[in-house]
Order: sequence, then structure tokens, then C-alpha cells
Amino acid sequence: MDMEKIARLQQMVDESKRIVFFGGAGVSTESGIPDFRSVDGLYNQKYDYPPEQILSHTFFMRMRSEFYRFYYDKILVDGVEPNAAHKVLAKLEEIGKLTAIVTQNIDGLHQKAGSKNVLEVHGSVLSNTCMSCGKKFDLDYMMKQKEAGNLEPVCDKCGGVIKPDVVLYEEGLDQDILSESVRQIASADMLIVGGTSLVVYPAAGLIDYYRGNKLVLINKSQTAKDSGADLIISDSIGKVLSQLKL
Repeated sequence: MDMEKIARLQQMVDESKRIVFFGGAGVSTESGIPDFRSVDGLYNQKYDYPPEQILSHTFFMRMRSEFYRFYYDKILVDGVEPNAAHKVLAKLEEIGKLTAIVTQNIDGLHQKAGSKNVLEVHGSVLSNTCMSCGKKFDLDYMMKQKEAGNLEPVCDKCGGVIKPDVVLYEEGLDQDILSESVRQIASADMLIVGGTSLVVYPAAGLIDYYRGNKLVLINKSQTAKDSGADLIISDSIGKVLSQLKL
């Protein structure tokens, strides 16, 4: 690990009052959740249908049992806990340094670590909605459905279809969350981008709204925005953030 870069990161954090963190799948892989595009990611595994097809609105509506088989197996992973990155970010918020987390992840681990202002641009497994009456169901309800082997969970009020509040292919992003993400990033005095190769749009385009001079990219591989960064650290996000003295 480049300790000179860690020292520079520490200085940037010390000087900042409105830090925003923008994160992707790499933040959660250290907790044991597979990403989608790495060599071992979901897109490189074999299923009866491609993951892109399974995780689409059309597939959910037409082949719900197959959708939930995949969702239970690969998305609702048992026993997953926040890692060092989640915990440090929660601490940064607690001490008044970090104002928001903008995440592409849907696993709810930032909240589990204690973070309060989490903007989930792709939705969350923590919330599920009956498509008929609108009743909300939490993660515990869905985990019980998984344990019971129920591949078509239904509303206990009206019997309607329950859909996870995650953004599937063919679905648009929540405009209120996007707008607040833009506002937070535009008003940040430091933007830390971690665990993402910045190839998934429109989410990746959000960092273009940052206008400051402390853009930090922490990722194991190169990203599409490296040329515009003020500091690049090519390492594990949890390993890097755990070096900070808060």
C-alpha cells in the first residue's frame, strides 16, 4: 500500500467538511457478496437464462418463479455483515464529516453499519412492495419466504404479487433519489469514489456533477474517470479506508 497516498487521503479528509461517498459493487464484495462483472461475478456464471435477462422487468412479470430462484440464491445472501469500508463511512458520518452515501448497491449494508443518509440509486432489498395494494414488506418477511421455499411470495393482506424495490433492467431510476444525489455531490467539498469501475450509466454519470478539487478514486482496477481524479489509490476500499485516523 502506498502510504504517501494514504497520508494525502488523510489530509484531504481532515480538511473537508462535506464529504460524499459514491460506491459500487466492490464495496460489498469484501463482505462476500458477488459483483456482476468480475471474473467470478454473476455475469460469468451459468444459469438457464442470462442474469441480465433474469433481472429484467419483463422476466419478473412472465417467469416469477425463475426470477425468485435466482434472487434468493444470488441476491438475498444469508449472514452478510458490513465490512471495514461500511464501518469507516458510518463513522465519518457520525463525526460530521460525511454528508451522504450514494450507492449502486442494493444490499442495505451501509444502513446495517449505521449510516443514516444513504441514497440507493438502484433500490434496496430492504424494501418490498405489493404490486396490488402497495403494502410494504421488510427483508425479514422476504427471508422467511426464502426459508419456506416460496418462489412466488404474495401479500398477506390482498394476495397480490410482491416485488423487491430494486431497479430491474427496463425500469427507470427514482428521479427523487437521482436529484438528491446530484445535489449532494454538487455541494460536496470532497468526493470519494470507491469499489466501482464507473461503467454503469446513468449512475456513473453522477460524479460529473462534482466541482471540487478533492476527487478520490479508490478501486482495484482502472476506471473511466481516472484522468480527472485528484488522487487515485489502486487497492481494496476497505483496506484503504481502515487506514484513516478518525
